[in-house]
Amino acid sequence: MRPHVFVNLAMSADGKLSTKERRQVRISGDADFRRVDLIKSQCDAIMVGIGTVLADDPSLTVKDALLKKKRADGGRDENPVRIVIDSGARTPVSADILHKGPGTRIIAVSGSANPEKTAVLSEYAEIAVFGDERVDLSNFLEYLGTLGIQSLMVEGGGTLIWSLFAEGLVDELFTCIGNVVIGGRDAPTPADGEGYINEADFPSLVLKDAERIDEGILLHWIVKKTDDDQ
Repeated sequence: MRPHVFVNLAMSADGKLSTKERRQVRISGDADFRRVDLIKSQCDAIMVGIGTVLADDPSLTVKDALLKKKRADGGRDENPVRIVIDSGARTPVSADILHKGPGTRIIAVSGSANPEKTAVLSEYAEIAVFGDERVDLSNFLEYLGTLGIQSLMVEGGGTLIWSLFAEGLVDELFTCIGNVVIGGRDAPTPADGEGYINEADFPSLVLKDAERIDEGILLHWIVKKTDDDQ
């Protein structure tokens, strides 16, 4: 059984994740950072796509010392399992996600990934091969379930989020909308990728909660499941 998947993101008032150069910018404030650190500490694993690793070099670690201690007191690593979806094994060996903080790392690659690169990366992370040209997300998530991972937080980027929605693999969506406008037709959005053509295919969301946070608003959505998703 696959984990419960929730996407967490911050976007500008005009729906952008960063600038057109994919340069990381501050969209939300301190209260949202604390919220994200809390939910990160409560989940079993956190996942990003290779584009996010290359653009932002995140460590995906829990920052608050008390939250790390609470995890440790509960018999868990200080940090959730950290996962990169990287079909072509492009993760740099110097990436922060491979070096900062204790805990398990998994890099999911496809069968077309360069074996020399995967061999090098295997010194720092478990390598999981799923799919031929691109990572088979559905089967990979089922594999995570066999590892005991029940809750999976996804922090980006837009291509990965789109792919998860397209395959019916998202259960919840947290969207923090900040009080800035970034602009740019080429600036990344929360769900990049191919996009839907038919309106009937659009995933439908139910708004569970909305609250003001910092100078913006936090929306909590539940994804409606179709018969194919059951």
